[in-house]
Amino acid sequence: MNELPWIEIISALAVLVGGGGLTGVLVARHRRRTQDQDGAPTTAEPTVEAPTATAEPATAEPATAEPAAPEQAEPAAPVLERPAPTAGRLVRLRDRLARSGSPLGARLLSVLSRDSLTENDWDEIEEELLLADVGAGPTTELLDALRTKVRVLGVREPAAVRDLLRSELVALLQPELDRTLHTEPRTAEDGTHLPAVTLVVGVNGTGKTTTVGKLARVLVADGRSVVLGAADTFRAAAADQLTTWGNRVGVETVRSDRDGADPASVAFEAVARGRDEKTDVVLVDTAGRLQNKAGLMDELGKIVRVASKVAAPSEVLLVLDATTGQNGLSQARVFAEVAGVTGIVLTKLDGTAKGGIVVQVQRELGVPVKLIGLGEGPDDLAPFDVEEFVDGILG
Repeated sequence: MNELPWIEIISALAVLVGGGGLTGVLVARHRRRTQDQDGAPTTAEPTVEAPTATAEPATAEPATAEPAAPEQAEPAAPVLERPAPTAGRLVRLRDRLARSGSPLGARLLSVLSRDSLTENDWDEIEEELLLADVGAGPTTELLDALRTKVRVLGVREPAAVRDLLRSELVALLQPELDRTLHTEPRTAEDGTHLPAVTLVVGVNGTGKTTTVGKLARVLVADGRSVVLGAADTFRAAAADQLTTWGNRVGVETVRSDRDGADPASVAFEAVARGRDEKTDVVLVDTAGRLQNKAGLMDELGKIVRVASKVAAPSEVLLVLDATTGQNGLSQARVFAEVAGVTGIVLTKLDGTAKGGIVVQVQRELGVPVKLIGLGEGPDDLAPFDVEEFVDGILG
């Protein structure tokens, strides 16, 4: 027997290690001999049948199909906030004012409870009332009434003094004024549904847009359907802010798709949307307008006229910062002339040093304060109640 050359032995081992088996060894050996005989490599390789695969037994389980891709879940609807009921909100204000210790009420009671009242004491009372922006005329009226009753009745007991001061302050705030917020939709002669339209006006910085959002919560809490109109088109943040307020309670906001659009057209579209969707109330937020800018005030008058083509406003609410004092009163005069203000919303009344502006603004305009802002919370807006407010001041 001829010995295999070493090269063939090595090749055979390589084939065996590579899994080619005996057939692979013979094929490799045949290819090498063919090359040696012809002197050139052969391109055609002999056909070698692959080993037959062993069939799987019949009892084998069928291959498991890949699970179908899960359907994408629809995004969950946003959870709507449930505004606090309006009933009892002013009670919270009274408690808050009582805890904070109203400087006006505390000082007045302190002076009036003294054993004897000198002219200096009465001057001190007058000074406190003027610093609280009660106004010169109302202050004189209040002092005259107090002087007469203190002299006639001779009251000195703290409880009696408090009752006396309370009754005079309540009378000064004109409890007989109609403070109803008119939010009832109407029906036109042809049967068309007309929403109650409320325009909210005021200068920048008074919390006007925030007040509109809070008022929407008040109306939703009372069971009203609402549409918001972002007619402050000169400040993009105002429309974004108002939309956020509306989304929280499921209220739609009508806004322009560009900055600087015609505010009157936005107001018109909002009121028309409220009519078509049979909404109860349409709240229209307007741009903050300075009382010395005649062109801007003319634009506000245009909003009133254009919105009235669909439904005339049933309320025009002027938002005033209670801490602005006389400046706020001058704003109120101009807005009343241009827009026909029907009610006042006083914000930032959680501090009472300037709470006397309630008296002045009502006296000057003959327009009642209808809503007051109690603080920074979303539900810190309440209908104004004279007696509750006075009780909060006096503690």
